[in-house]
Amino acid sequence: MSDRRHHRTERLRLDAPTIDDLDVLHAIYSDPRVWTHFPILRHTNSQRTRSMLEGWIDEWDRDGLGQWIVRARDDDAVLGNAGCSLRPHGWWNLGYRFAAEVHGRGLATEAARAGLEAAVVVRPQAPVVAHLLEHNVASRRVAEKLGLTLQQQGHDVGNPDPDAVRLVYADRDLTEEQRATTLT
Repeated sequence: MSDRRHHRTERLRLDAPTIDDLDVLHAIYSDPRVWTHFPILRHTNSQRTRSMLEGWIDEWDRDGLGQWIVRARDDDAVLGNAGCSLRPHGWWNLGYRFAAEVHGRGLATEAARAGLEAAVVVRPQAPVVAHLLEHNVASRRVAEKLGLTLQQQGHDVGNPDPDAVRLVYADRDLTEEQRATTLT
């Protein structure tokens, strides 16, 4: 993976984001169907999406890796995003979000695998972590298909649902310090 900003998998084209991706990303992030597990996080205005996108662009410049915009390998239509973002406490956060129309096709696993592999090359000493809500069964399946293991679970800080449980998966055992920073 010599040029991390542009990568191909069997079915996908992964490209570092640009501000031109704003409208298609906002369409995905504002769709209630992709937020059934955590509706309060749905983007209700494009400024929220713009801030997120600008953060992703900064991550690429700062860390040499971040979220990719995901397209079908031979199509320009945006399917979603996936990748790893370096957190201030020294671990990678594996994340993804896809348009509802393409859920259930294994695209998240394929794109997230590329992100995991890139993170291990860019900063091998940093663990790759996936946060998910306990009731988000699809995300749990992706984490497990990638070989991540459950490291801890606990109350989902900041979630308005007092019964929400956050699961933390990782590609290796986490230190106590890392475990403390992954649930906050």
